[in-house]
Amino acid sequence: QVQLVESGGGLVQAGGSLRLSCAASGRAFRRAHMGWFRQAPGKEREFVGAVSSSGLSTYYTDSVKGRFTISRDNAKNTAYLQMNSLKPEDTAVYYCAADTTTWGTRRTTDFRSWGQGTQVTVSS
Repeated sequence: QVQLVESGGGLVQAGGSLRLSCAASGRAFRRAHMGWFRQAPGKEREFVGAVSSSGLSTYYTDSVKGRFTISRDNAKNTAYLQMNSLKPEDTAVYYCAADTTTWGTRRTTDFRSWGQGTQVTVSS
């Protein structure tokens, strides 16, 4: 089990940038693949992207490719979601999650540890 806390959300104008951080506790972080998800009101929680335990591999949902970048610093037990060229449709609560068994998944059920979420609001 990995304890996760997101931070860095806020209000930004369309076209702007934000960087979200996900602080993890415990030694298990370095072995966990880290995913980012988001959920808008009345909508399903959706996969955004993920980074492998080593930090060497990433994958993203099509709608954020070229705009969002996921990375991690294992020495700091922290994962990041850099969001550029933000659009109003990116408005959602963003969650980080940890998966220690599966690489390449987009399923919420494959990520066993979750943060509380941080609100990102993009105004037009």
